[in-house]
Amino acid sequence: MSLSQPSGAWQKLLASKTVAIALGLIGFGVVALSRYGWRQSILFLLGALLGLTLHHARFGFSSAYRNWWLHRDGRGLLAQCLLLAVATVLFAPVLSAGEIAGETIRGALAPVGVAGMVGAFLFGIGMQWGGGCGCGSLAGLGSGNGSIVITILMFSVGSFLASLTRPFWAQFPSWQPIVWNQALGWVGGVAFQLALLGIVAGVILWLNQAPLKSRSEALIATDQSSKQELSKIIRGPWSLTTGAIVLAVLAWLTLIVSGQPWRITWGFLVWGAHLAQTLGWNPGQAPFWQSEPAQFALNHSIFADVSSVMNLSLILGAVLGAGLTGNFAIRFDLSGRQILARGFGGLLMGYGALLSFGCNISAFLGGIASLSLHGWLWIVFALFGSWLSLQFQGQLKGE
Repeated sequence: MSLSQPSGAWQKLLASKTVAIALGLIGFGVVALSRYGWRQSILFLLGALLGLTLHHARFGFSSAYRNWWLHRDGRGLLAQCLLLAVATVLFAPVLSAGEIAGETIRGALAPVGVAGMVGAFLFGIGMQWGGGCGCGSLAGLGSGNGSIVITILMFSVGSFLASLTRPFWAQFPSWQPIVWNQALGWVGGVAFQLALLGIVAGVILWLNQAPLKSRSEALIATDQSSKQELSKIIRGPWSLTTGAIVLAVLAWLTLIVSGQPWRITWGFLVWGAHLAQTLGWNPGQAPFWQSEPAQFALNHSIFADVSSVMNLSLILGAVLGAGLTGNFAIRFDLSGRQILARGFGGLLMGYGALLSFGCNISAFLGGIASLSLHGWLWIVFALFGSWLSLQFQGQLKGE
């Protein structure tokens, strides 16, 4: 079921109201969150800018993998290579310093093990059923896709269930984090990773079967006036290239302000745990929830958690983006099949993300930008899961 699309003057009025409401909520959030410290306010604003960027550049992760496997369209994958390359270069000086203004900075490092590989594989399957990955689901909701609420809810449930089964997965083989800079130094590690990304991009270009120009144009056309240029920046759309660079810069600022790379999964997990507590769950017997960060998350508001706050503001940023482009429209696709697909995909993504130390953002982007091998392994198994999921869906459709 979809709500009818507004047109003409009413569409312009709706767009202006959407922009005003989004800006008002973002401004209110920045002020209200100052009670938790200035960092929380800044991170709320950064989350909104991330949501705006994802919307304006139509920057997707699961859609890029789907387009690659089904159509050999490598434009989205090439944009991700650029995102990773820029983030790698920006992250390295900050991570090598170890602190800024006396505050510790740490990368997204994780062990290499069976649980992480299984988790990434499950996540890859789930994101092709759920209608998007973690950040894509949040941005989709902000754009007006109401059915994606099911994906987000089940993502939270899945990550919470995974936290309860962590002792089981801890029995499987696992090795300490492998980080390029430990063996090669920071300069060598960055150079090695950029070379890897260059090789990957070269292979994608070689196998690509889609025209590259349409999604790699400059943000601003050279024959546009200054007014047109400003309108293009504000209203979009942006090229994938622009989106990749802006996302990398915003992720870098998030690292500096929060002391850790941008995370999505932890915010979903916090929501799931708070929901479970509301329903009567007692965390006393759950080993995962005895750590200091977990206890803080349980005993404080969801607005005190960095990832939770950034997830919420990402939604508002996407609302703002949709309002600026004039395409905000609330719609619901609530067929029985759609509900099952969204729920199944969200559950698998949530469960897999916690096992694999994050989703496309914290495990893939954060891990690789931190020069950690686990980020590379994550994308390999996630891509395999996506391929298998798409093959199965094709069989169901008789393709």
